[in-house]
Amino acid sequence: MTVTAEDVLAGVGPRLRALRRARAVTLAGLAAETGLTSSTLSRLENGKLRPTLEQLLPLARAHGVPLDDLVAAPPTGDPRIHLRPIRRFGLTIVPLTRRPGGVQAYKVIYPPAGKSTTNKLQTHDGYEWFYVLNGQVRFVLGDQEFRLGPGEAAEFDTRTPHLIGSVGAQPAETLTLFGPQGERAHLSPSSTPTH
Repeated sequence: MTVTAEDVLAGVGPRLRALRRARAVTLAGLAAETGLTSSTLSRLENGKLRPTLEQLLPLARAHGVPLDDLVAAPPTGDPRIHLRPIRRFGLTIVPLTRRPGGVQAYKVIYPPAGKSTTNKLQTHDGYEWFYVLNGQVRFVLGDQEFRLGPGEAAEFDTRTPHLIGSVGAQPAETLTLFGPQGERAHLSPSSTPTH
């Protein structure tokens, strides 16, 4: 199957929207970061404007991704996944999925307690599920606070004020699934136990 330029460009809008939402940035906020207007950004995300290199370069810089990720450049035959970490607010975020829209997977590394640049509860559209891989996680959801260790998971509506960070002097690592509002992680129990 041949991938045409039209096919590649048609996928740019959903990828731009997914990246912006994953960062919990408004169109106005992204406009301030990139120098593009909110109207232009909206039209790009909705596929009503064909993106140009002059528009994609500042967007790639703002989102901390290579230009190839914005246009989903066709693979070169190399099946390896080349993970490119993004550093934001003291966190290291490694995108694990590359498809536009839908539920996205990330490995998130939280710095040791006290080294994060944000300690405020935040809200944004979406739904999140995370699984603690290493370390201890402090999870604040509304007026409740939880401590989670390796092997524990949490799922929540991101419109509820929340904060996730590490506990103690060691970083914490999570596997995180984030989806637009209404999309949730669906885990179903196996009919036979696994060992």
